[in-house]
Amino acid sequence: MLRLGQREFDADDRVIMAIVNRTPDSFYDQGSTFLDEPALARVEQAVSEGAAIIDIGGVKAGPGDEVTAEEEVRRTAGFVAEVRRRFPDVVISVDTWRHEVGEAVCEAGADLLNDAWGGVDPRLAEVAARHGAGLVCTHAGGAEPRTRPHRVTYDDVMADILRVTLGLAERALALGVRRDGILIDPGHDFGKNTRHSLEATRRLGEMVDTGWPVLVSLSNKDFVGETLDRPVKERLVGTLATTAVSAWLGACVYRVHEVSETRQVLDMVSTIAGHRAPAVARRGLA
Repeated sequence: MLRLGQREFDADDRVIMAIVNRTPDSFYDQGSTFLDEPALARVEQAVSEGAAIIDIGGVKAGPGDEVTAEEEVRRTAGFVAEVRRRFPDVVISVDTWRHEVGEAVCEAGADLLNDAWGGVDPRLAEVAARHGAGLVCTHAGGAEPRTRPHRVTYDDVMADILRVTLGLAERALALGVRRDGILIDPGHDFGKNTRHSLEATRRLGEMVDTGWPVLVSLSNKDFVGETLDRPVKERLVGTLATTAVSAWLGACVYRVHEVSETRQVLDMVSTIAGHRAPAVARRGLA
């Protein structure tokens, strides 16, 4: 059971987390949701297409202009409050590694802190515990925020992923974060080269077998682009193929740009697995 905000999700649920970037320089949407009204329209569309979680980010993951904690709060906290007002039932996540930002967005109504940089600020888990928020525990290979991997090596990448994410999850639990609010994330592309991310996908079942809900952030990432030799805007097919594999292996939450297409893939996998009935079943019954 996963409980975030007012929502509860069973082990067989496949949950969409829609990305809403409050940045002028995001790698995929290139600032299209930096301003309030386009961002709110994006939230409305994502919810209508089947997203249960909205993930709001105020700093791009890759290198770029410096964004202070104060500026990150300015980009996210007020927007969180407005999303909470307009969409009271949606789960609001904020993608941040800073405890100061976590504090501000939880006070504004966030339900989940998505720590994509692997606990680089240990106080973020304390904030989640104090506010009763959930926490995503991610493997980033020890990388500093907003840096790219360079000749990173692992003896066994999945062993390292399990060591780090389970350690972060157990620490969060000890600090008082609710067990049913903790997720683990292999951190595709974060502190990894393409072969590492592919192996993490192939062995995702090892994370699922730990019993912690698994979140995957696959959408249009570089490991997809390098695997197929496709630029950012041509990675949807590869992303959806990776999504289907991850769903079959048991991942719970999917952080995505394209909600409608992902929803169809996840529903199809769920139905094949026997966890969902077909939406229509007329063939051969007339």
